[in-house]
Amino acid sequence: MPDLVSGVLFVPLIAAAILAWIPGYRLSATVNVIASMISLMFALLLLIAERPGAGHMLLVDDLNVVFIVLNSFVGFTTSVFSASYIEHELEIGRLTPMHLRFYHAMFQLMLFGMNLALTANNIGLMWVAVELATLTTVLMVGIYRTHEALEAAWKYFILGSVGIALALFGTILVYLAARPVVGEGMDAMVWTTLVSRVRDFDPSLLNIAFIFLLLGYGTKVGLAPLHAWLPDAHAEGPTPISAVLSGLLLNVALYALLRFKILLAGNPHSIAPGPLMVGLGLLSLIFAGFMLYRRRDIKRFFAYSSIEHMGIIVFAFGMAGPLGNFAGLMQMTMHSLTKSAIFFTVGHISQVKGSQRIAEMGGLTESHPLLGWTLVAGVAAIGGLPPFGVFMSEFIVVSSTFARDPLLAGLLVFGLLLSFGALLLRVTDVCFGPVKGPIGPVKASYIPLFAHLALVLTAGIWLPPPMVAWFQHVARMLG
Repeated sequence: MPDLVSGVLFVPLIAAAILAWIPGYRLSATVNVIASMISLMFALLLLIAERPGAGHMLLVDDLNVVFIVLNSFVGFTTSVFSASYIEHELEIGRLTPMHLRFYHAMFQLMLFGMNLALTANNIGLMWVAVELATLTTVLMVGIYRTHEALEAAWKYFILGSVGIALALFGTILVYLAARPVVGEGMDAMVWTTLVSRVRDFDPSLLNIAFIFLLLGYGTKVGLAPLHAWLPDAHAEGPTPISAVLSGLLLNVALYALLRFKILLAGNPHSIAPGPLMVGLGLLSLIFAGFMLYRRRDIKRFFAYSSIEHMGIIVFAFGMAGPLGNFAGLMQMTMHSLTKSAIFFTVGHISQVKGSQRIAEMGGLTESHPLLGWTLVAGVAAIGGLPPFGVFMSEFIVVSSTFARDPLLAGLLVFGLLLSFGALLLRVTDVCFGPVKGPIGPVKASYIPLFAHLALVLTAGIWLPPPMVAWFQHVARMLG
């Protein structure tokens, strides 16, 4: 494969090996940022370079390059945020230099696993890469070595293993459906070969396979009722990992699901995947909306907000059509940028307050104006208020759904309003009113916060025509 794809894959892999041996924190944090920046440069070059031909193992097309660029950008900004955040954790003794060597190495190994999953043309290799990315995040969730962190990591591992086992069984069923048509061997697992011959596959095997794949990868996406690992992992792990989980890993699992959705849609006798995705998406949206009112931990609160938004995204892709797929792609992009910015802000707030409990925060706009108003902007963006990009994507999915099925549109709007009410309630508690908790200075890295929110604001006001055309093309690919 061309050097650009190799750069996206092997820069984080080589960086992980180097970081495992670097003892000094400042040097390792710098290497982590530089490696993430180089990966981003290779990903951006993929946008303008000629698409390489598909191989038996790797593929770059208009669909996965969206995810690759988003993955690399959020990975880079998270590495910048992580440098200041983790330094504070080292100063207060929550982490040791040995932990930091492990943390930075696992961070790059996670980026490698996600990039490999996104570029894999072999459905078996994609499964392995998703599991690799999952295992690295499991290890980082438990890095504080507290009882709660280890319990969260263990729950994440167990439920993730159940999900990945279901996805493996679904992958095997796809292979069995392809074997009579394509023949035995690697060709029966190459996605480009499968999609070109899928019309002749046994539809009953494809139907059963998609059910297992939806449940398996849906566990990784965080869809209700398969979501139980996600709030604990966000609450107990380091905040940079919360940003990566919400902004990246959920998208990688969603990408795998979309690949199989395209495959199923190519067989005229198989079931329609849309209603299943619409049902799980609505369930996740409404369930998360109710659960938001019961959260008292700020990171757990925004974890349920991620479940809500993944429900919206899956709902949009389930409705499909040019508008539904366009809205799903835009919502996915805006959610990744906005939610990671929110977790950046929440991480610094938790450090300065010494707690993640909402009851122990308050008056942030008075005690720490920059952090407080940044959180207000982030909540306004993720709540779907204009002029942010999330408003545009949610407006498109609501209006297109209303034109096709007003009842579904009513349930969708109900879930959105329910979640917005909880967001408004909590941001009022945290950002306004009497000041609570410590009011000391905070060493915050504001550049990643402002970069993400600036992009989300710009997308809500103006999208470049080439980007619109690109999203429209990908929406047509999704069927």
